[in-house]
Amino acid sequence: MRGMTALLIPFLAVRLVAAQTQSVASEIARGDSFHVALQPDKALVHYRAALALDSANYGALWKASRATVDVAKQLEGDASALKRRRDSLYVQARALAEAAVRANPNGAQGHSMIAQSLGRLSRTRGGKERVRFAKMIYDEAQRAIALDSTDDLAYHVLGAWHAEVKRLSGLQRFFAKTLFGAGFMDIANWNDAQRYLQHAVALNPRHIFHRLELAEIYVDVGKYSLAREQLRALHDLPIADVLDHEYKTRAATLLDDIKNEKDET
Repeated sequence: MRGMTALLIPFLAVRLVAAQTQSVASEIARGDSFHVALQPDKALVHYRAALALDSANYGALWKASRATVDVAKQLEGDASALKRRRDSLYVQARALAEAAVRANPNGAQGHSMIAQSLGRLSRTRGGKERVRFAKMIYDEAQRAIALDSTDDLAYHVLGAWHAEVKRLSGLQRFFAKTLFGAGFMDIANWNDAQRYLQHAVALNPRHIFHRLELAEIYVDVGKYSLAREQLRALHDLPIADVLDHEYKTRAATLLDDIKNEKDET
């Protein structure tokens, strides 16, 4: 009898591991379905359920980070409680992405999500805090692209990084140079801001935010005709992100604002 039990234990252990693996995959698949349906809060429930079964699952970690960012970026407004909640979610998203990188250092999505979560967080902060995040955002986005040259979101982050640094005030740029050295912040330029966003659009032309941010950069450099092209192109694109309705509204407002502007360059 003891011999039979000894034989059964490895068999049952294998069955248990197989069942758990299947459950993890099932939870991730359910989360993916809710992600496509633009319900990140529900997607996050399933990604966390997968992590409860396998806390080091790379896919569940970076997708939980993505869902957390999607939940956070819908919390708009300046009320103190809302800002604290939003920022805490971005911090959670960063932690999940960093855990994903620990689970799989060579996975592009983990690095990309660190860059995206920090990029979103930095936009809610003041100039000095924004500057403190700058090098981490840049390095993680570059790492993501080195691992996956088709990561359109990482290209977007890099393009936005160049634009955001160029938009810093003189005092903020002085602080940045003091913190990182003159050489690092001086790499920011409008040509790369355009180039990276153009590449993001080329990789994923149906992504509304790519086109909107590229249009805003064109406005910054006085290329109003190109800005209008992007703003008109995104008008009929399908909704595929939780903020796409808002992005379309912003695009329509910007298009109206620049409708009579002449190109400066």
